Amino acid sequence: MKVLSVILLSIILLIGCNQKESNNTDSTNEKISKSEAPVSGLLVDTIFTFDNYETGKTPSGWTQYFTGTGTKTDWKIVDDNGNNVLAQLSEENIEDHFNEIVYNGFKIKNAELEVRIKGFKGEMDKGGGFVWRFIDRNNHYIVRSNPEEDNVVLYKMENGVRTDLPLVGKGKTYGVKVEPLGLDWNTLRITILDDLFTVYLNDKQLFQVKDKTFTKEGKIGLWTKADAVSYFDDFKIKSIK
Repeated sequence: MKVLSVILLSIILLIGCNQKESNNTDSTNEKISKSEAPVSGLLVDTIFTFDNYETGKTPSGWTQYFTGTGTKTDWKIVDDNGNNVLAQLSEENIEDHFNEIVYNGFKIKNAELEVRIKGFKGEMDKGGGFVWRFIDRNNHYIVRSNPEEDNVVLYKMENGVRTDLPLVGKGKTYGVKVEPLGLDWNTLRITILDDLFTVYLNDKQLFQVKDKTFTKEGKIGLWTKADAVSYFDDFKIKSIK
């Protein structure tokens, strides 16, 4: 009888331990599915602070391109008063030249993008912005803020030709004028939902654009024009289903 009791007690303890382990596993899986569920290879919220990249080098996992004339683009991590940022450093490019850098880790169709931009210097151009639904250097969307012109404009780059797009309810206006941006940090944001793009600057909605040129998922990245030496930090990507 004593032996039987010991056996029964051992079975009960074993079942209890297995149940506890199963519950812990379920809890862990639930936490991962809610906070880290991948969407097209992307975590629901991704933030590039650039703090963990090596200064003086193009960040690993990113590829730089340029569209149009000119000779080169030069994207590197630099130290900005003790803070690592991603910068486009080439000053050699002429007016009809566009610098892009895209992240290779995923493709996405609908998302909210946000980044802080500082137009550090440039004779022909300053500032910069996003590229999205990036197929290649000649086919993608662009939105940028420009301290040289104090405006924000959204374009499509189709077969290497850049065209500004009309605004919802306003038509062709070449984007919108904004308060002076200066050479300090400004925050550019866009929500991308199917064919509707909503643009914000420093938490203020500026305009919307509807376009169906590029409807499939693509890479996302950052953009400058000509000789704009621009700094980027806290690049946030939030997927939208």
